Amino acid sequence: MIQMNIQQAASAAPGVDMVTPLKPRLVHDIFDDAARLYGNRPCIDFLGRIYDYQDIAEQIDKVAEGFHQLGVRKGDKVGLCLPNTPYYVVCYYAVLKCGGVVVNFNPLYAKREIAFQINDSGVRIMVTLNLKQIYPKVAACLDETSLRRIVVCEMSDILPAVKSVLFSLFKRSELADVPHDLRNIPYSRLANCPPLQKACGATPDDLAVLQYTGGTTGRPKGAMLTHANLSANVEQLTRWMPNARPGQEVTLCVLPFFHVFAMTVALNTSVNLGAELVLQPRFELEALLKALDRKKITIFPGVPTIYTAINNSHETVKYDLSSVRCCISGGAPLPVEVKHQFEDLTGAKLVEGYGLSEASPVCTCNPLLGTNKEGSIGIPMPGSGVEIRSLDDKSRVLPDDEKGELFVRGPQVMTGYWQNPDETAACLKDGWLATGDVGYRDHEGYLFLVDRLKDVIMCGGYNVYPRAIEEALYLHPDIAEVTVIGIPDSYRGQAPKAFVRLKDDADPRSVTPETLRLFLEDKISRIEMPREIELRDELPKTMVGKLSKKELIDEERIKTAARP
Repeated sequence: MIQMNIQQAASAAPGVDMVTPLKPRLVHDIFDDAARLYGNRPCIDFLGRIYDYQDIAEQIDKVAEGFHQLGVRKGDKVGLCLPNTPYYVVCYYAVLKCGGVVVNFNPLYAKREIAFQINDSGVRIMVTLNLKQIYPKVAACLDETSLRRIVVCEMSDILPAVKSVLFSLFKRSELADVPHDLRNIPYSRLANCPPLQKACGATPDDLAVLQYTGGTTGRPKGAMLTHANLSANVEQLTRWMPNARPGQEVTLCVLPFFHVFAMTVALNTSVNLGAELVLQPRFELEALLKALDRKKITIFPGVPTIYTAINNSHETVKYDLSSVRCCISGGAPLPVEVKHQFEDLTGAKLVEGYGLSEASPVCTCNPLLGTNKEGSIGIPMPGSGVEIRSLDDKSRVLPDDEKGELFVRGPQVMTGYWQNPDETAACLKDGWLATGDVGYRDHEGYLFLVDRLKDVIMCGGYNVYPRAIEEALYLHPDIAEVTVIGIPDSYRGQAPKAFVRLKDDADPRSVTPETLRLFLEDKISRIEMPREIELRDELPKTMVGKLSKKELIDEERIKTAARP
């Protein structure tokens, strides 16, 4: 079965249009349409400075002409190495409007990671901030890569007046020394151009974004996402919120836009709804709680670690979070206890979705108004579908309740990996995307994720899934975060090891590896019982806030190599 049948979908997700064909659009038209409808409505709140939709639309047109004057033409790659700021929003749509292709860069990448991505994508122009934390790494690539010019954005220019003065007085040590030469172009030069007059000639089938994967299974790969891919996912998500109020919603944008989940859900879908985007350049819990209260946030996309931080903070009760209505969690499995606690605290609906960079990214989600099954990643987005295929024979589709690899098909699925035909052929098969994730579907069409294929722990011939152990440990009232990996075992080949961070008010004398094993005895099988449980003050995370296993796996590999 390619899709849920219409009756199943209508029952599971009331109010969601699963039938009307999705119409491809140019991504920058999404903003233009919103500006026409909501021109005087606030578009961005950046640290208290408000920009309306008309303000940003005018900047986009001018900066698009600026990129055109710098030589950007249809298909040219432009890098954005920016945190969540008005500069990102303007430059993202401006690059697309003049026909360019956006290549997202994580500002916290090391210089070698930035250099690799520049050379792999062919970026010749990069946009970044004049901060010591970011600019020097980008500037160092001018002489070693395909990069030829840097558009340098002034941090003080986008701050509210008082904050701008204070920043220039007290944060001068954080500013980078930027040479005055032809290779460094002030953003203000682009913003002072006349508006772009000539259409770029792009079509929905043209490439819009090169979204690089995390590279956990090798070197990062650039997923080629077209305007049609991205706009389809925006329309799917807009339909998924049948009770949304166009022109009235307020979205908290704490997830970084350079990550595909935030780019689609927090940026493009919010713009499609005419929402006000409350930008936060980085995750700070106090600032986040204040924004939720002060701005009366209604839409709050996040990752489980952010919701966990809110749940566990003693400060949360000081703030009014009752305005929040729609929360979509992605990027990592959402523990059931985290969901329950957050919903009890706020009264909001927190639903788990699932996606990949290669699918723009959202593939499935639990309905916001219909049945929300705990532990499920929901049902397929409108116009898309999921098949569960045998791990041994990828051509064989499995019946309900049998575990296999998830294959996804839909208008949001990428066209392939940039300049990587072998990897493209390995994961795209007759229009279906092999996700590398293991799961099953129940008789009502809801999907359940078991684990990543690469994360499955092979214990003496048995498949052990880390998520099952993590979910069991999350039931313990004193546990804040858990990550489980496989470690070498001389007898079984591999064995599970759990890394645990306790809540701040937990008593470490009563919560020990031994007591946690006792706690797990009636919750998981003997084969799943962790050989080791290690308590830590912090667990490694990615820039987006997802718990990261990569560093822990590397640590264990080094330990194993050092043993006699």
